[in-house]
Amino acid sequence: MMYLYLPVADTKCYRLDDTMLFDTHAHYDSRAFASDRDQLLASLPANGVALALNPGCELESSREAVEYARRFDHIYAAVGFHPSDIEKMDEAALCQLEELAREPKVKAIGEIGLDYYWEDYADRRTQNEGLDRQMELARKLNLPVIFHDREAHADSMAAVRRHPEVTGVFHCYSGSVEQALELADRGWMISFTGALTFPNAKKPVEVAAALPIECLMIETDAPYMIPYPRTPEDKKFRRNSSLRVYQVAARLAEIKGLSLEEVARITTENGKRFFRIP
Repeated sequence: MMYLYLPVADTKCYRLDDTMLFDTHAHYDSRAFASDRDQLLASLPANGVALALNPGCELESSREAVEYARRFDHIYAAVGFHPSDIEKMDEAALCQLEELAREPKVKAIGEIGLDYYWEDYADRRTQNEGLDRQMELARKLNLPVIFHDREAHADSMAAVRRHPEVTGVFHCYSGSVEQALELADRGWMISFTGALTFPNAKKPVEVAAALPIECLMIETDAPYMIPYPRTPEDKKFRRNSSLRVYQVAARLAEIKGLSLEEVARITTENGKRFFRIP
Protein backbone atom coordinates (compact mmCIF):
# COMPACT_ATOMS: atom_id res chain seq x y z
CA MET A 1 0.00 0.00 0.00
CA MET A 2 1.32 3.43 -0.94
CA TYR A 3 0.37 6.88 0.30
CA LEU A 4 0.93 9.66 -2.19
CA TYR A 5 1.09 13.28 -1.11
CA LEU A 6 0.35 15.77 -3.84
CA PRO A 7 2.10 19.15 -3.78
CA VAL A 8 -1.16 21.10 -3.73
CA ALA A 9 -2.59 23.70 -1.44
CA ASP A 10 -5.05 21.41 0.35
CA THR A 11 -2.29 18.80 1.09
CA LYS A 12 -4.74 16.05 0.22
CA CYS A 13 -3.38 12.52 0.65
CA TYR A 14 -4.31 9.85 -1.89
CA ARG A 15 -3.87 6.18 -1.15
CA LEU A 16 -3.17 3.66 -3.88
CA ASP A 17 -3.36 -0.07 -3.28
CA ASP A 18 -0.81 -2.11 -5.25
CA THR A 19 -0.89 0.09 -8.35
CA MET A 20 1.14 2.90 -9.84
CA LEU A 21 0.73 5.42 -12.64
CA PHE A 22 2.06 5.83 -16.18
CA ASP A 23 2.94 9.33 -17.39
CA THR A 24 2.64 8.70 -21.12
CA HIS A 25 4.11 12.04 -22.27
CA ALA A 26 6.86 14.08 -20.58
CA HIS A 27 9.72 16.06 -22.13
CA TYR A 28 12.69 15.42 -19.85
CA ASP A 29 15.07 16.66 -22.54
CA SER A 30 13.81 20.17 -21.68
CA ARG A 31 16.26 22.63 -20.14
CA ALA A 32 13.80 22.96 -17.26
CA PHE A 33 15.26 19.70 -15.90
CA ALA A 34 18.94 20.52 -16.45
CA SER A 35 19.74 20.86 -12.75
CA ASP A 36 18.15 17.65 -11.42
CA ARG A 37 17.12 15.46 -14.36
CA ASP A 38 18.83 12.23 -13.28
CA GLN A 39 17.72 12.56 -9.68
CA LEU A 40 14.12 13.21 -10.69
CA LEU A 41 13.97 10.35 -13.18
CA ALA A 42 15.49 7.93 -10.69
CA SER A 43 12.95 8.97 -8.04
CA LEU A 44 9.78 8.30 -10.04
CA PRO A 45 9.07 4.67 -9.03
CA ALA A 46 9.53 5.48 -5.34
CA ASN A 47 6.96 8.24 -5.80
CA GLY A 48 4.32 6.07 -7.43
CA VAL A 49 5.13 6.65 -11.10
CA ALA A 50 5.90 3.23 -12.50
CA LEU A 51 6.50 4.33 -16.09
CA ALA A 52 7.12 7.47 -18.12
CA LEU A 53 7.56 8.01 -21.85
CA ASN A 54 9.68 10.80 -23.32
CA PRO A 55 8.82 11.82 -26.90
CA GLY A 56 11.32 13.64 -29.08
CA CYS A 57 10.62 16.78 -31.10
CA GLU A 58 13.57 16.59 -33.55
CA LEU A 59 16.76 14.52 -33.82
CA GLU A 60 18.61 15.91 -30.81
CA SER A 61 15.75 15.52 -28.35
CA SER A 62 14.88 12.12 -29.85
CA ARG A 63 18.44 10.95 -29.21
CA GLU A 64 18.22 12.24 -25.64
CA ALA A 65 14.94 10.40 -25.12
CA VAL A 66 16.54 7.17 -26.30
CA GLU A 67 19.48 7.73 -23.98
CA TYR A 68 17.20 8.17 -20.93
CA ALA A 69 15.38 4.97 -21.90
CA ARG A 70 18.67 3.09 -22.05
CA ARG A 71 19.71 4.31 -18.61
CA PHE A 72 16.45 3.94 -16.67
CA ASP A 73 14.38 0.75 -16.75
CA HIS A 74 11.10 2.62 -16.22
CA ILE A 75 11.64 5.22 -18.97
CA TYR A 76 10.60 4.66 -22.58
CA ALA A 77 11.02 6.82 -25.66
CA ALA A 78 9.36 8.02 -28.84
CA VAL A 79 11.18 9.71 -31.73
CA GLY A 80 9.89 12.21 -34.23
CA PHE A 81 9.76 15.74 -35.62
CA HIS A 82 7.26 18.10 -34.00
CA PRO A 83 5.55 20.60 -36.35
CA SER A 84 7.72 23.33 -34.80
CA ASP A 85 10.83 21.56 -36.16
CA ILE A 86 9.51 19.87 -39.28
CA GLU A 87 11.66 22.01 -41.60
CA LYS A 88 14.73 20.25 -40.14
CA MET A 89 13.51 16.89 -41.46
CA ASP A 90 15.40 16.30 -44.69
CA GLU A 91 16.16 12.89 -46.20
CA ALA A 92 19.23 12.33 -44.04
CA ALA A 93 17.36 13.28 -40.86
CA LEU A 94 14.49 10.95 -41.74
CA CYS A 95 16.95 8.08 -42.21
CA GLN A 96 18.51 8.81 -38.82
CA LEU A 97 15.05 8.97 -37.28
CA GLU A 98 14.26 5.52 -38.66
CA GLU A 99 17.49 4.17 -37.19
CA LEU A 100 16.57 5.59 -33.78
CA ALA A 101 13.03 4.21 -34.08
CA ARG A 102 14.43 0.68 -34.30
CA GLU A 103 15.85 0.93 -30.77
CA PRO A 104 14.09 -1.63 -28.53
CA LYS A 105 12.73 0.89 -26.03
CA VAL A 106 11.36 3.26 -28.67
CA LYS A 107 7.63 2.64 -28.59
CA ALA A 108 6.18 5.25 -30.97
CA ILE A 109 6.86 7.84 -33.64
CA GLY A 110 6.30 11.17 -32.01
CA GLU A 111 5.74 13.86 -31.19
CA ILE A 112 4.40 14.55 -34.69
CA GLY A 113 1.35 16.37 -35.98
CA LEU A 114 0.04 19.78 -37.01
CA ASP A 115 0.11 23.16 -35.29
CA TYR A 116 -1.59 26.12 -36.94
CA TYR A 117 -1.55 28.29 -33.81
CA TRP A 118 1.98 29.67 -34.10
CA GLU A 119 2.55 31.86 -37.14
CA ASP A 120 6.33 31.30 -37.15
CA TYR A 121 5.99 27.54 -37.67
CA ALA A 122 6.34 26.00 -41.13
CA ASP A 123 3.48 26.60 -43.57
CA ARG A 124 0.58 24.16 -43.61
CA ARG A 125 1.70 22.32 -46.72
CA THR A 126 5.16 21.67 -45.29
CA GLN A 127 3.67 20.48 -42.01
CA ASN A 128 1.29 18.09 -43.75
CA GLU A 129 3.98 16.69 -46.02
CA GLY A 130 6.30 16.07 -43.06
CA LEU A 131 3.46 14.52 -41.11
CA ASP A 132 2.61 12.14 -43.96
CA ARG A 133 6.20 10.94 -44.23
CA GLN A 134 6.34 10.19 -40.51
CA MET A 135 2.97 8.45 -40.57
CA GLU A 136 4.34 6.29 -43.38
CA LEU A 137 7.43 5.54 -41.28
CA ALA A 138 5.16 4.45 -38.43
CA ARG A 139 3.29 2.13 -40.80
CA LYS A 140 6.55 0.70 -42.11
CA LEU A 141 7.87 -0.03 -38.61
CA ASN A 142 4.48 -1.07 -37.16
CA LEU A 143 4.65 1.60 -34.47
CA PRO A 144 1.88 3.87 -33.18
CA VAL A 145 2.21 7.65 -33.36
CA ILE A 146 1.95 10.40 -30.77
CA PHE A 147 -0.08 13.15 -32.43
CA HIS A 148 0.06 16.89 -31.67
CA ASP A 149 -3.00 18.81 -32.87
CA ARG A 150 -3.31 22.52 -32.13
CA GLU A 151 -5.87 24.60 -34.01
CA ALA A 152 -5.67 22.04 -36.84
CA HIS A 153 -8.51 19.67 -36.03
CA ALA A 154 -9.93 19.20 -39.54
CA ASP A 155 -6.55 18.59 -41.19
CA SER A 156 -5.46 16.33 -38.33
CA MET A 157 -8.52 14.14 -38.82
CA ALA A 158 -7.90 14.16 -42.58
CA ALA A 159 -4.38 12.85 -41.92
CA VAL A 160 -5.78 10.07 -39.74
CA ARG A 161 -8.15 9.07 -42.55
CA ARG A 162 -5.33 9.17 -45.13
CA HIS A 163 -3.38 6.59 -43.12
CA PRO A 164 -5.92 3.97 -42.03
CA GLU A 165 -3.23 1.42 -41.18
CA VAL A 166 -1.69 3.73 -38.57
CA THR A 167 -3.05 4.20 -35.06
CA GLY A 168 -1.85 6.42 -32.28
CA VAL A 169 -2.77 8.77 -29.47
CA PHE A 170 -3.92 12.37 -29.68
CA HIS A 171 -1.97 13.84 -26.79
CA CYS A 172 -3.23 16.82 -24.77
CA TYR A 173 -6.54 16.37 -26.56
CA SER A 174 -8.34 19.57 -27.54
CA GLY A 175 -10.78 18.44 -30.24
CA SER A 176 -14.50 17.77 -30.10
CA VAL A 177 -16.41 14.84 -28.64
CA GLU A 178 -17.43 13.81 -32.16
CA GLN A 179 -13.81 13.71 -33.35
CA ALA A 180 -12.77 11.78 -30.25
CA LEU A 181 -15.48 9.19 -30.86
CA GLU A 182 -14.32 8.74 -34.46
CA LEU A 183 -10.73 8.33 -33.29
CA ALA A 184 -11.78 5.72 -30.75
CA ASP A 185 -13.71 3.84 -33.45
CA ARG A 186 -10.53 3.81 -35.52
CA GLY A 187 -8.52 2.33 -32.64
CA TRP A 188 -6.86 5.55 -31.52
CA MET A 189 -6.38 6.69 -27.92
CA ILE A 190 -7.06 10.05 -26.29
CA SER A 191 -4.70 11.45 -23.64
CA PHE A 192 -5.28 14.23 -21.11
CA THR A 193 -2.82 16.59 -19.43
CA GLY A 194 -3.21 18.96 -16.51
CA ALA A 195 -5.56 20.94 -18.77
CA LEU A 196 -8.25 18.54 -17.54
CA THR A 197 -7.89 20.14 -14.09
CA PHE A 198 -8.04 23.77 -15.22
CA PRO A 199 -10.92 25.75 -13.66
CA ASN A 200 -12.25 26.71 -17.11
CA ALA A 201 -11.84 23.25 -18.65
CA LYS A 202 -14.99 22.35 -20.57
CA LYS A 203 -14.23 20.47 -23.77
CA PRO A 204 -11.69 18.03 -22.22
CA VAL A 205 -14.17 17.25 -19.44
CA GLU A 206 -16.92 16.54 -21.99
CA VAL A 207 -14.61 14.25 -23.96
CA ALA A 208 -13.44 12.41 -20.84
CA ALA A 209 -17.05 11.85 -19.80
CA ALA A 210 -18.13 10.64 -23.25
CA LEU A 211 -15.40 8.09 -24.01
CA PRO A 212 -14.91 4.66 -22.42
CA ILE A 213 -12.01 4.78 -20.00
CA GLU A 214 -10.37 1.96 -21.99
CA CYS A 215 -9.70 4.62 -24.68
CA LEU A 216 -8.02 7.09 -22.33
CA MET A 217 -4.50 7.73 -21.09
CA ILE A 218 -3.01 10.39 -18.82
CA GLU A 219 0.12 12.52 -19.08
CA THR A 220 1.80 15.64 -17.75
CA ASP A 221 3.40 17.04 -20.93
CA ALA A 222 6.10 18.14 -18.48
CA PRO A 223 7.49 20.71 -18.06
CA TYR A 224 4.30 22.29 -19.43
CA MET A 225 0.59 22.19 -18.46
CA ILE A 226 0.96 22.41 -14.67
CA PRO A 227 -2.27 21.07 -13.08
CA TYR A 228 -4.55 22.98 -10.74
CA PRO A 229 -4.52 23.76 -7.90
CA ARG A 230 -1.10 25.36 -8.16
CA THR A 231 1.35 26.28 -5.45
CA PRO A 232 3.71 29.23 -4.90
CA GLU A 233 6.52 26.89 -5.98
CA ASP A 234 4.76 26.33 -9.31
CA LYS A 235 4.62 30.05 -9.93
CA LYS A 236 8.28 30.42 -9.00
CA PHE A 237 9.78 27.52 -10.96
CA ARG A 238 7.11 27.16 -13.69
CA ARG A 239 7.83 23.48 -14.13
CA ASN A 240 5.61 20.43 -14.26
CA SER A 241 6.89 16.86 -13.79
CA SER A 242 5.60 13.29 -13.70
CA LEU A 243 5.12 13.69 -9.96
CA ARG A 244 1.99 15.67 -10.80
CA VAL A 245 0.31 13.05 -12.98
CA TYR A 246 -1.73 12.07 -9.91
CA GLN A 247 -3.73 15.26 -10.21
CA VAL A 248 -4.75 14.36 -13.75
CA ALA A 249 -5.73 10.88 -12.59
CA ALA A 250 -7.68 12.27 -9.65
CA ARG A 251 -9.65 14.65 -11.89
CA LEU A 252 -10.38 11.85 -14.36
CA ALA A 253 -11.59 9.70 -11.47
CA GLU A 254 -14.03 12.44 -10.46
CA ILE A 255 -15.36 12.77 -14.02
CA LYS A 256 -15.78 9.01 -14.51
CA GLY A 257 -17.16 8.31 -11.04
CA LEU A 258 -14.33 5.88 -10.27
CA SER A 259 -11.77 5.58 -7.52
CA LEU A 260 -8.27 6.87 -8.02
CA GLU A 261 -7.05 3.28 -7.67
CA GLU A 262 -9.26 2.18 -10.57
CA VAL A 263 -8.13 5.04 -12.80
CA ALA A 264 -4.48 4.41 -11.96
CA ARG A 265 -4.78 0.73 -12.78
CA ILE A 266 -6.81 1.12 -15.97
CA THR A 267 -4.84 4.00 -17.48
CA THR A 268 -1.56 2.24 -16.73
CA GLU A 269 -2.86 -0.92 -18.38
CA ASN A 270 -4.07 1.17 -21.33
CA GLY A 271 -0.66 2.77 -21.74
CA LYS A 272 1.24 -0.50 -21.48
CA ARG A 273 -1.06 -2.15 -24.00
CA PHE A 274 -0.92 0.77 -26.40
CA PHE A 275 2.87 1.12 -26.29
CA ARG A 276 3.36 -2.66 -26.13
CA ILE A 277 5.28 -2.59 -22.87
CA PRO A 278 5.45 -5.97 -21.08
